[in-house]
Amino acid sequence: MSALQQLRDQARSRFAEIGYPTTHQEEWRFTNVAPIARANFADFAGAQADVKLPNGVQTGNAADAQRHLSLNTTPFVTLNTANLENITVLRVPRGAVIEEPIQLTYTAPSDRATHPRTVILVGANAQCTVIERYLGAGRYLTNAVTDIVAEDSAVVDHYKVQQESPEAFHVATLQATLGRSAAFSSHSLSFGGALVRNDANTTLSEGSDATLNGLYIVNGTQHVDNHTAIDHAKPHATSHELYKGILDGRGYAVFNGKIIVRQDAQKTDSKQTNKNSVLSDEAIINTKPELQIWADDVRCTHGATIGQLDAEMMFYLQSRGIGKVDARNLLISAFAQDIVDRIKVQSLREALSAALLEKLHEHAH
Repeated sequence: MSALQQLRDQARSRFAEIGYPTTHQEEWRFTNVAPIARANFADFAGAQADVKLPNGVQTGNAADAQRHLSLNTTPFVTLNTANLENITVLRVPRGAVIEEPIQLTYTAPSDRATHPRTVILVGANAQCTVIERYLGAGRYLTNAVTDIVAEDSAVVDHYKVQQESPEAFHVATLQATLGRSAAFSSHSLSFGGALVRNDANTTLSEGSDATLNGLYIVNGTQHVDNHTAIDHAKPHATSHELYKGILDGRGYAVFNGKIIVRQDAQKTDSKQTNKNSVLSDEAIINTKPELQIWADDVRCTHGATIGQLDAEMMFYLQSRGIGKVDARNLLISAFAQDIVDRIKVQSLREALSAALLEKLHEHAH
């Protein structure tokens, strides 16, 4: 029996035991996945990414990926492993500086559950940019797992763009493992989906630097849950996190940011911020920053804010002859722009600014 088959079988029997998570579990307290379990989609084997590879990036095989596969035992990662069919394995050789972004697009088929699995191995001193896009039409489940391994002194800039259909379910786990002095940044942009859960986890080594940024926009009855975990396993590492949410209609958002500082991770410097702009009376945000600190020589800060649009600014803009809807959209755009401006890939930055305006246009109607 192949090692992959063995992995799949183990995950299948484990998922049969644990099943889908329930709201009785702390990590899923505010996100009820019963609609996913009820939908009972047929599994679609072989979710293949549409891959755009720049020069210098190699494709690997499942054997290369095997020792880097997330051993995360959460229910949806287990479900993904149970349905492991194709693994997209990409390798950036040590020292390579890849100028063009690596682009992966997953387009889901309607009425199916797909389980995309991606492993990106970035060699020591290499530099690259990765863009993951998730699209689809109709009602379906995307259950994606992405493992990124950045070796010593590698620099990885990662973007995840979730523009699923309004009826879709989207669950994704990102696991980044950083070597010494590696620099990793990930930007999670959530615009679509009916029920969305993004888990972003990163483990830091000595002297490494991690940035996790996110922007989520929910309207109608959308539900978006972002869970992040930054694990400072070694000393002298820094992490920065900024997640911003815009909520309208009966939108529901969850932000749970966990920072863990291990006992020997002295000289850790970590900052986490979650800011939310709530535009309607029915929208709900649950925000929970968590710090677990076992070392004593550290600098850690976290903060969460929930606010409405500045009434004075609205009044000022309207007094200048700007209509109410336009004034509102200007202020929302300014709030979101902070994240959009951090996107280093110009074409992506422009596409997201346009997507943002389109999403705001939906709000206004």
